[in-house]
Amino acid sequence: MAATPVDSPATGGAGPAQDAPRGPSTENRRDGPAHTVTRLFVDHRELLFSVVYNMLGSVADTEDVLQETWLSWSGKNRRAPLAEIDNPRAYLVRIGVNHALARQTAIASRRETYVGPWLPEPLVTDTTAGLAPDTADHAVRVHSVSMAMLVVLETLTPLERAVFVLNEVFGYPHTEIAGMLDRQPATVRQLAHRARSHVRARRPRYRTHPRVRREAIERFVAAALGGDIRALMEILAPDVTIWIDGGGARQAAGVRPVHGREKAARTLAGYATRRTEDLDIRYRRANGDDAAVLFTGDSPYAVMVMDLTPDGDQVSGVYIVTNPAKLTRIGPDKLNVPDEVTAPAALNSPNRPPLESARDRGQAPQLDRDEGTPAGAG
Repeated sequence: MAATPVDSPATGGAGPAQDAPRGPSTENRRDGPAHTVTRLFVDHRELLFSVVYNMLGSVADTEDVLQETWLSWSGKNRRAPLAEIDNPRAYLVRIGVNHALARQTAIASRRETYVGPWLPEPLVTDTTAGLAPDTADHAVRVHSVSMAMLVVLETLTPLERAVFVLNEVFGYPHTEIAGMLDRQPATVRQLAHRARSHVRARRPRYRTHPRVRREAIERFVAAALGGDIRALMEILAPDVTIWIDGGGARQAAGVRPVHGREKAARTLAGYATRRTEDLDIRYRRANGDDAAVLFTGDSPYAVMVMDLTPDGDQVSGVYIVTNPAKLTRIGPDKLNVPDEVTAPAALNSPNRPPLESARDRGQAPQLDRDEGTPAGAG
């Protein structure tokens, strides 16, 4: 059962609806409680986005949860002095996590009627550009796990996923997570153990050199879009799985994952022959991994992310997002995440909150994207 949101609107925690601040405001620059409440939320918004996105895998749902978090946070501070909150960052994370857990019921209901495989909404960055434009309106969302890991996290229970994200990705200790979720520390440790065991069984640790990954991805894209079955049979691993998320909007997407090299090669070759659009291939990064983004003109058509075997010679998993609703934040010059910024550097800069817990226990473990498992998980 999902934990009850802290100071949620349903319990009278929020006052009249108001938009959550998305960046430093040019209004109300005077010092005072209202300004401090807004500044604290803005300072921690990027951290909140990262935590909630890794729990939900949906940008739209994450933005909604942040709106609810703002309503709870601002409502709390209209009723009680800010000084009563010992650690605003810990309090904000607690509100966001509990609102995310409460939202899981609605998400699960939508998934029951979703057409075809569901994949997380990719967070795309440009490998050649610096920061994305309009970063005041787009949080630094680089502290997210890989697409393959997000797919694995979908198989966890909501509580297991929350504990895994908070502990393994952001480094919060079990005792602090227990306070956020209103659970006993022993219960949180059990949830963490089950989640780690589940993830490791489905996502073995391995390391592939970035150059090897890029070469393998380029070979795969050339073979897949060229409909070259012989080349696909060479690059695809025998037990490869392909997920194509079209959300019912792309006829060629299929309704279930495709398993096995021969079926996968035929599916990709058939997809290439049915394609009539003149596609432009641009190599980007999606959730920290090398990816191919396909455009028709200036409109995004698909994001392709590949998972490789431990030696990097073959493709073991292909994640293709073609659902237009999940590509609206991507464009030739409009990307939804700054590129090539590590999480500690991005979030520990002078203008952003550090990833340390409320007890300043030190830097949180970084996500090892090449291994596909958070570093320090062992």
